[in-house]
Amino acid sequence: MAGHQVPVTVRGGGLLKAELLQLRSEDRPNVIQAISEAREQGDLSENAEYEAAKEKQSFIEGRISELEGKLSNLQIIDPTTLNAEGRVVFGATVKFEDMDSGESKTYQIVGEDESDIKSGMISIASPIARALIGKSEGDIAEVMAPGGVRECEIIEVLYV
Repeated sequence: MAGHQVPVTVRGGGLLKAELLQLRSEDRPNVIQAISEAREQGDLSENAEYEAAKEKQSFIEGRISELEGKLSNLQIIDPTTLNAEGRVVFGATVKFEDMDSGESKTYQIVGEDESDIKSGMISIASPIARALIGKSEGDIAEVMAPGGVRECEIIEVLYV
């Protein structure tokens, strides 16, 4: 996976950087302190605090390297600077209508780490996003849904 570009919005990139900073500046020193205090209690073979702290340290170090790896391959995309001529691309916000139910939805297509369906952000890897990518206003997208294929008409494509 090395060198694989991971697209992310400006907001998503900021969230990853903030998490990394928190892990390095607070979580790592805190767990090192906890391990040191647990060591002072003597016998480590039956020391639950020491085991828990070591486990947490292992998790923190793993997450730090995962984030460092991701950040080194990030391709930060600012949706407001996109000029995709009305096409649905990564970072675009798409309003579409389910032609069967008449229900309309609006989603922004974002990176896997920042997707949050409740906030209207769907992963680029999701079936909906894959069906919408490359389409333009007025096009019909066929979305694979649990109940079969649903046709959706793209109402509006925004770069916000």
